[in-house]
Amino acid sequence: MAELATKHCVPCRGGVPPLGADQIIPLIDQLRGWEVIQTHHLTKNYAFPDFVSALRFVNRIGEVAEQEGHHPDIYLTWGKVRIQTYTHKIDGLSESDFILAAKIDELTRE
Repeated sequence: MAELATKHCVPCRGGVPPLGADQIIPLIDQLRGWEVIQTHHLTKNYAFPDFVSALRFVNRIGEVAEQEGHHPDIYLTWGKVRIQTYTHKIDGLSESDFILAAKIDELTRE
């Protein structure tokens, strides 16, 4: 995961195919707890002791997403955050989705 977290997301301009299953496997193997849904998107749930902790995490994700220019879907509820990410321009997964996932996981280690 550390290797993915050191990379930066690359803006997708479209016109390239989304990653196939054979390309996804070595990337997902570098992440912990993320799930690939129908080779289309990544998702992960995080648990927190209260709403404020979950909200702080969401705000930190927002900062990373802005820095990387790659924005996940974020679902916030009391004590829970669910992240879903995929590359909208290609309607599927790109390496940037895995990079962003690794960077989000790094936030839980700080």
